[in-house]
Amino acid sequence: MAVQAATLGRAQARSGPAPYSSAKLFLFSSIFWLALADTVGLIASYQFVNPQWAESVPFLSFGRLRVVHTNGVLFMWLSMAQVGAVCFYMIPRLCGTELWSERLGVWTGWLWNLAGVLMVVTFLTGNSQAREYAEMVWPLDVAVELVLLLVGLNVLMTVAKRKERKLYVTIWYAMGAVIWMPLVYFIGNAMWETGNFWNLSGAIKGVDDATLNWFYGHNVLGLWFTTMGVATVYYLVPVLTRTPLYGYALSMIGFWALAFFYTAMGQHHLLQTPTPSWLKTIATMASLGQFIPVLAFLTNIYMTMRGNWGKIYESVPLKFAIAGTVFYFVTCVQGPFQALQTFNQLIHYTQWIVGHAHLALFGSMSYWQFAAILYIIPVIYKRRLYSQGLAEAQFWLATAGFLMMMISLQVAGLIQGAAWQRGVDIREILPQLRPYWVMRSVGGAMMVFSGFVMAWNIWKTVTVGEPLEPATRDLAADLFREEVEAPVAQPAAVGGQ
Repeated sequence: MAVQAATLGRAQARSGPAPYSSAKLFLFSSIFWLALADTVGLIASYQFVNPQWAESVPFLSFGRLRVVHTNGVLFMWLSMAQVGAVCFYMIPRLCGTELWSERLGVWTGWLWNLAGVLMVVTFLTGNSQAREYAEMVWPLDVAVELVLLLVGLNVLMTVAKRKERKLYVTIWYAMGAVIWMPLVYFIGNAMWETGNFWNLSGAIKGVDDATLNWFYGHNVLGLWFTTMGVATVYYLVPVLTRTPLYGYALSMIGFWALAFFYTAMGQHHLLQTPTPSWLKTIATMASLGQFIPVLAFLTNIYMTMRGNWGKIYESVPLKFAIAGTVFYFVTCVQGPFQALQTFNQLIHYTQWIVGHAHLALFGSMSYWQFAAILYIIPVIYKRRLYSQGLAEAQFWLATAGFLMMMISLQVAGLIQGAAWQRGVDIREILPQLRPYWVMRSVGGAMMVFSGFVMAWNIWKTVTVGEPLEPATRDLAADLFREEVEAPVAQPAAVGGQ
């Protein structure tokens, strides 16, 4: 009788969601939102080529489509991919334990998706705030704040009950992200100002609002997307190369330098505005100081890659991860130069900035999450990736399309800036910009198609992918076996405190 009671108790204890259920929900949801958000962005980009297209359809106006695209990419594609990969897959692996509450993770995922659906509906019907990257109405801000807090609770409790006592660097970055992001989101969205409850637009006025907005606008990149992205790479590269991380101390220098410099950089978006000069000076100096965490991170990754560069040809996830670091370096070289007054005068308010934003959020952060998805999903399901060829096609479609988009936008931006400095009327240069906007849309179409290729590849992997045979002896099988059978993921063996 006692044995039966014990057996029943264990069965009841395991009646909840299976391990990694929340990771799967977040990753699959992110793939859907990537396809939707990027498709909307492609439709919006076509309006630069043909402004009269769909001008009589309010919900297809550029102003409504743009916020669906930007917020869909930021909060639905990238954020959900990062939470699924880092918080709900990597953290339990590195802690040597299961997620603190798989059930809470699943509920968080469905609440996050519900907030995304309501976000799209409100934007397309013209209900939004007039604040950059903070356009969601106040009730949806509350929903986003709630799911961020729930994710943070799950992560911190998982770390607290860990069996592996050492904290690998990925855990540091993840803990930083889930602590900082709710604070940044609350402050940046001025959530203490309810306005008329439904629409906060105008609750804070003028320069004060702009300063607050760009404290948020840049820190959501530095203290959420960058921290989660760097955490992803610090996990994937040692696992995919089966090589210990080059330097734990170097990774900690990068972490604390990022926390110190990124918080002060937001004002460099407002150098051409009547904001306080001392804030602009601090932002410019902090932007130059950004080289410290960037070089610490890149040095660590590239030194870990010593003797492993040939594995890029064998592993598409590794190829995405390393290509993302290259684009990250370019992003972080452009950023400090854009914070210098003379160069900022040339490119501010031009298409250059749009290209730079895509360089960070697609070329770096999205590439890192492509790597994570292509690696994690086969591991969780213990199946081979359905098609390495499709994964290669995804990489080259994304890379060619992205380079076409970024270069065309930044060339167009230089043309705009030079013309404005000469006093040329904006209407006179529009015909010169049209070919670059056509290139932007063509490149964007390739990027969108690459996302659908990944979605198909992942779907086929889950449904008909070849099961991993224990006797198989090749690189992919060995790598998957390490993840499937090891109690703690490979990076946890590297030093940490």
